Amino acid sequence: LIAFIKNYLNIHKIKSTLVYDSSGKKANLYATIGSSSEGGIMLSGHTDTVPITDQAWAYDPFHLTQKDNKLYGRGTADMKGFLALILSRVPKMISANLSKPIHLAFSYDEEVGCIGVHRLLDFINSNSIKPVFCIVGEPTSMEVVIGHKGKCAYQVVVKGLACHSGQAPFGVNAVDYAAKLISYIAEIAKEKSIKGPFDYDYEVPYSTLHTGVISGGTILNIVPDSCQFEFEIRHLIEDNPKELINKIKLYAKENLLPNMHKVSSKTDIHFKEKVTYPGLLIDANSEPVRYVKKLVNNEKHKKVIFGSEGGLFQEKLNLPTVVCGPGSINQAHKANEYISIDQLEKGAKFLDDLINFCR
Repeated sequence: LIAFIKNYLNIHKIKSTLVYDSSGKKANLYATIGSSSEGGIMLSGHTDTVPITDQAWAYDPFHLTQKDNKLYGRGTADMKGFLALILSRVPKMISANLSKPIHLAFSYDEEVGCIGVHRLLDFINSNSIKPVFCIVGEPTSMEVVIGHKGKCAYQVVVKGLACHSGQAPFGVNAVDYAAKLISYIAEIAKEKSIKGPFDYDYEVPYSTLHTGVISGGTILNIVPDSCQFEFEIRHLIEDNPKELINKIKLYAKENLLPNMHKVSSKTDIHFKEKVTYPGLLIDANSEPVRYVKKLVNNEKHKKVIFGSEGGLFQEKLNLPTVVCGPGSINQAHKANEYISIDQLEKGAKFLDDLINFCR
């Protein structure tokens, strides 16, 4: 996909830069159309999709299928529809002789934790590229999004001591201790739901903690010596996730490990950070938000339950960022993902009006 975009831009005599990962097999893409002066608007999107594993599709997920005014295929809503619209408008951007540049920032590996965009942000920062603001085209049904929660995800590995289940007190049951820690995480989640902080612009107005994956043990008559699980925190801007993580680690250190070590000093509980990205919050009365509202002809705004790269643009580049794009998150990540042609038409008008603004 990145190679296709680079070649497409080359055909239109637009220079683009690829910013690779450490393996050289994945890349972000950056390009500027119009004046090389500072300012302008950045359009951002990720090029990866989630997999189709264990999903029952009625259509070929990798072949675009049109039916009943909908376009079916993996990534149509999230968020290749937005990328396709941008590319379709490149000729218009060129012919408009833009006085304010339009920057294209396309990333890899967003779906696994906003990983790839970090290298792209370093490139933008080192080259002193300074747009006025950024629009991330995640599927918001062309509604203006001013905020989303941040996320931290951790893997926890509990190392116990195996023995015959008839001698269970002589072992350290890793599943039991994992369960105790998971129960404590659930207690913190309950506390957050009661004490907050709260932001009622969200569907769930407080920070949440959730354990989603667990595995351990081999056979019932062996006390398991290993158990691992993964949990996440989706936090409000007002909450510091590191404080919550440290609280969980301290509980393991003070309440679980001493009892484990009474049986064996080789037992342990290990935490590994898998994903982290910041939340997004932009002032609803700021100039970028007012401008995007004008483009979509809608004075309303909202905050959403899903994450984006927007918080990283804001945090690492100090770049005001709004999330707004065609398609619905309700269709994303599912079998038979689709985007309606009506949404694409709204997105096309949005980009046409943006081009006119940048003339």
